[in-house]
Formats: sequence, C-alpha cells, structure tokens
Amino acid sequence: MARRNHVDPAQVFRLFYPRTLLAWTQNFDWRITGRWMFYSAIIGVLGALAALVFGELVTLLTRLILIEGAGYPVPFPRGEGGTDIFDLEQVLHPARRWLLLIAPAVGGLLAGWIVFTFAPEAEGHGTDSVIRAFHRERGFMRLRAGLVKIVAAALTIGSGGSAGREGPITQIGATLGSWLAQRLRLSERERRLFLVAGMAAGLSSIFRSPLGGAFFAVEVLYREDIESEALMPAIVASITGYSLYTSIERSGTVFVTPRFEFVSPLELLPLIGFALCCAIVGIFYVRVFYGTKRRIFDPLPLPPALKPALGGLLVGAIAFFFPAIMGSSYGWLQQAIDGNLPLGFMALLALLKIFATSLTIGSGGAGGTFAPSLVIGGMLGGLYGEGLHRLFPTLITQPEAYVLIGMGTFVGGAANVPIAATIMISEMTGSYSLLVPLIFAGVITHLVARRWSLFEEQVRTHNDSPAHRAELLPDLLRQIPVAAVVERVPYFHTVEPGHTLREMLDLFTRTREVVLPVVAPGSGRPPRYLGLVLLEDLQSLLREADALSPLIVAQDVQVPFEAVRLSDTLEDALNRFLETRYPELPVLDERGEIVGFLRPHQLISEYHRALLRHLQQTPEVEARS
Repeated sequence: MARRNHVDPAQVFRLFYPRTLLAWTQNFDWRITGRWMFYSAIIGVLGALAALVFGELVTLLTRLILIEGAGYPVPFPRGEGGTDIFDLEQVLHPARRWLLLIAPAVGGLLAGWIVFTFAPEAEGHGTDSVIRAFHRERGFMRLRAGLVKIVAAALTIGSGGSAGREGPITQIGATLGSWLAQRLRLSERERRLFLVAGMAAGLSSIFRSPLGGAFFAVEVLYREDIESEALMPAIVASITGYSLYTSIERSGTVFVTPRFEFVSPLELLPLIGFALCCAIVGIFYVRVFYGTKRRIFDPLPLPPALKPALGGLLVGAIAFFFPAIMGSSYGWLQQAIDGNLPLGFMALLALLKIFATSLTIGSGGAGGTFAPSLVIGGMLGGLYGEGLHRLFPTLITQPEAYVLIGMGTFVGGAANVPIAATIMISEMTGSYSLLVPLIFAGVITHLVARRWSLFEEQVRTHNDSPAHRAELLPDLLRQIPVAAVVERVPYFHTVEPGHTLREMLDLFTRTREVVLPVVAPGSGRPPRYLGLVLLEDLQSLLREADALSPLIVAQDVQVPFEAVRLSDTLEDALNRFLETRYPELPVLDERGEIVGFLRPHQLISEYHRALLRHLQQTPEVEARS
C-alpha cells in the first residue's frame, strides 16, 4: 500500500506567507497609505472641533444679540433645535425692532476691525481664499487667518449679517490642514491635499454631510472638473469629522422633512423650466454679488475696516422691515418645507436675500454664500412647486418637495458644484428619494450657468490650474531639434578596426574626445561607420596598455554605432542616451556624415532654458486672456 504524504499546515503557511506578504507590499504601499489615513483622521478631528467651537459661538451670539437683545424669535431648523410651533406674525414683529437696525452695523464694525488688523485674508466668504491658496499659493494658509475667521464670522452672522457658515468653516478647516502639513514639513503636493481634507472635515461636520462635504471640497476648486487625487483623503477626514461632531452634538440631519416621493417620469418635464429659472436667477445673484463689491464698496474712500459696518447698516435697514433676511435664514427653509410660508413671503425673501448677502459679504464682512444660496433656491422651489400644484394638482401632489430640489439646483448652478449639492441636500434633509430630480435639474442649471460662479478663483479644469502646471507642461524636449543644440566640429578623429590599443589611447590622451568613431578602411564619403570606441571602456586597460596593445585592436572594444540626426528632436536624443548609456552621441547630417557630437548635459541645459522661457511667457498669456 502506498504511503500517503502528510501535509504540514505550518510548512504550507511558511512557504506561502512571505510571497503573500510580498504581493501585498508590492501592490499597497502601506507606509504611504497608512500615513495618509492617519493624517486625514487627525485633520477630521481638528475640523470637527473647529466646527463645534464656531457653531457654538454663532449660536451664542445669535441668542444674545437677536433673540434676547432685539426680541426677534429667530426660527431654527428642527435639526438645530427648532420646534413645530410657528407663528409668522410673531416672528416678523420683534419686540425691540430698532436693535435690528444697528446690530449688523456693530457686528460688521467689530468684525472689520479684527479682520483688517490681524488677518486681511480672512475677509469675505472665505471659500475663494482657499481656492486661491490651492491653485496659486502652493497650499500655504496662515493659522492666524483661521482663528480670526472664527471670531469675525461669528460676529457677522450672530449680529444678523446675511451670511452662512460654509465659507468660514471652509477657510478654518483648510487653514488647519495647511498648518498641520507645514508643521510636519510635508511637500507642496501633500500640503494642498491636506488643505482640501481640512475643508472637507469642516464642511461635513457643520452641515452633517459626510459624503457631500468631501465632494464639495474636491469639486469647488474647478468649474468643470474635480480634484480626484484629493478625494480619498477628503472622504476619510470628512467621515472622521462628521462622526466626532455628531457624537458630541447628538443630532441627525439639519432639516426634518416628510417622506417625499418621485413617482412619475412626467414630473421631470416641469423641472426643465425650473432649472432654467434657477440658472437665470443664479446669474443675476452672481452679478449683483460682485457688482456690489466692485462698483459700490471697492471705490468707496473709506478704510477697509469701516466698510463692513456700512454694509451691516444697509442690511439692518432691510431687516428693520423684513427681519427674515438676517443670519443664515435656515429656519425659514424648514418652514417652507413644512408648507407654512405664503407665496408672497417666499418671493420677497428670495429677492431680498440676494441684496442682503451681497451687502454683507461684498462690503468685506466675514461669512459664507452657501446658506444664502440654499435659502434663495429653496424659496424659488417653494414658489415654483406651489404654482405648479395649483395648475396641475394631480401631477404635482407634493409642492414642498420643490423646496429641496430648489436648494440643490440653485446652489449647484451658482457655485458650480452640481454633484456635491445633490449629495449635501440629500444628507442634510435625510431625503434620498429625490436624487433623480435633483440630479436632472442640477445638471441643466450647471450647463446653462457654468460660466458664472460665486467663486471667482475657480479655474475651468485640472489643466488650467497653476497647481498642476509642472505636471502639465508641454514636452519641451519634443519641440527642440538636435540641430538647434549641437555644436558642429570642423575636425574629429576616427579609427579603423585594426588600430591598436596604444594608438587609441594616444588619440584620447592628445585630444578632449571621449568617443572615437570606427570607420571601414577605404570607405568614401560619407564613410561607413562600424562602431564607437568609448574612453571609459579603455580606462581599465591603462596600466597594461603596453603589454596588451598588440593583442587588442579597435574592433575588439568597439560598441555598436548609435547616432542621432540633425532633424531628430531632443526627446529622441534623450531616449537614445537612455538606451545606450553612451557619454556622447554622434550627430549625422542628411547625407549620413558626422557633423558634431551631443552630450547629455547639453540636453539638460537646453531644457532648463526652454522651461524658463515657458514660465516667463505663461503669465503674459494669462494676463492677455
């Protein structure tokens, strides 16, 4: 009977484990992957803590100044402490209305003084500062700017300025990511990725949108592209920040919504008109926003620190008659979702929110444009949905659903973030059944309005970003012919296959040549080249040259003849150098005769010159465009 071979599991494990481990090591660089996971999680924690501090400060100032001071019962969304009890008349008639007139001016004055004294880059909505730092400032942001932004934005929003928390938390989180990268002395590329991860961490925390925050961070940098390389760090930081934030706040979604349903494809048809409406209003919003800044506040002969106070005073004048425009106005979105707002009120809020936000931020106040954009879009959606419901009650049975669709569609078009807006609205409301109409309307609005954006620092695509200019430089070597670089030589030495070792060494000693072409005896013009003798190949034979000379001739030590032509490019020459490792390559003319020699250092020098010319011309091209 044949004896069965016993298989020892331990031996099998020892045999295959090293190979398995090697395969994992080759396919996954755990030093880089693990480090990135760790750092992204740290950024997520920092972003969540910053969002907690900032959010609490905004809430505290809002209660002290608007609710208790002015007697204005600011409505909040139910996910942020709002209640089901709502009285429109009571909300629109504050007990001390006169305080609404001066509160935004005082808040703007204090915020302006803090910003322009300690960190001028903290003015405005903040998102543009982050985009500019990513594209044009090598990912550098000062930690001081983030700290100043927390205080200044809280004062602006808490005192009633028409602004949101998106821009400030974007700048705060990005600043923390950039600061961490600087402390760790990381590369420029990693600093930029940390900046994006910090942005995602802050956004996902304060808006309770883990996936949407990550996509916003990578999408907002461009008008028609995303920063795909930063997506994974952004997601890790975003999820970490969201998890920490919600574990402390103990809250779910920002808005509480009924169960909306997308039933019939016919419901998509009215969305075409609504998407076009959002695009038109979005373009109007952008033009008013930047027109207010450039045509009203920039030319004013006032110190920059005083301009936010003037903007706040004008906002207070609007709020005196219509307090709903103050702060982020998120509570009014909740009331629109619940169906508690009349059509005239929603139309007035959408219009006045455009002007109030432009005055608040265009004057230099610190605050974001995301929340006002949500409110404007939500009110437009409420108007459109209720209007359609009255015309087609059997087709449009849930007009309040258009509030959510309007929020995502308008923000996606005005900020060029259609993907992020769709995801964020779904996560902020907990309503995923409207993904199809959100995407459908958002894409149409983006296609129509993509030339306009609330973020003027956005570039069109990845290829237009100065951050990627080094990666995307044209292949300069391919544009330069060998003829432009090679120095023609009037005379050079050649050897024949029978030349001895001593004769070749004598030639190398008397000249500065490092390569000797080997030509066939008696060949005409052009000569027939058989190979090359390299000086470096003969150096090891110097001590025994006399003894070996009769035994070694040129054909014994020659290497294959390799050359480039005048019509070849420097890229061709570089490839030839990489293939042969020769210290010098002959250059042939159109007849096949050597006219000079090319060395690697000539390629490097010419490439550097061409690179400098390209970099000098690029700013001129950008300026002309």
